[in-house]
Order: sequence, then C-alpha cells, then structure tokens
Amino acid sequence: MDKITIKSLKFRGKHGFYEHERKNGNDFELDISANGFFKPSIKENDLNLTFDYERVQEIAANVLQGPSEKLIETLCFNIGERIFEQFNHIKKLSVSLRKLNPPISTPAEYAEITMKWKR
Repeated sequence: MDKITIKSLKFRGKHGFYEHERKNGNDFELDISANGFFKPSIKENDLNLTFDYERVQEIAANVLQGPSEKLIETLCFNIGERIFEQFNHIKKLSVSLRKLNPPISTPAEYAEITMKWKR
C-alpha cells in the first residue's frame, strides 16, 4: 500500500470554545495522510486514481473557513469524513488538526487532535 502525506496546511478560522475565539479567530494547522494503491495513477496519468491534494485543500478550507465550531474535534471529524466520502479508493486516512497558541494560562505551541478512518 502507498501513502501520501500533506503537512502543515495553514488556515485561519473563527472556531473555539470561547466567544472571543469565534469572533477574532484562531490559526490552525493540518496534516493529512492517505493510504491506498496509487501506482495505477502513474500508468494512466490520472489524478483521480491518486490523492488529489488540491481537492483535499479545498475540502479543508470549506470546513475551516466555514461556520464556527466550538471544538477542534468537530472540525477534524468533518474534514476527515468529507475526504473519506469523496475519495472512495483511499483505504486509510489520518487527519491531525492543531490549534496554534491555544487560549490557556500556560504558553503552549498548539493543541492537537488526530483521527483515523479505515475501510
């Protein structure tokens, strides 16, 4: 099985548990890994037979720049579900979403959730 990974896609979105986060926005970073059999795409030169990361970026942007959510878990789940639905040939998917500089009293680089899907 082959694996394609997209690392550190950066987005700004109006998400967070607190009202000021949903008003002012937060910075998010996204990693996505997909496993499948991508070698047929080479022979056919067919983007539909591989993991089209332009489509993936559009899906993520629609979620992260869309309606406000309180939890990064919800955002991560929505991104993963949409990708997994649109790429039927993907066998495994891993989505990691980071909220940069989370609003806690101790300085932290990020808070992160990782979710996985499998057929």
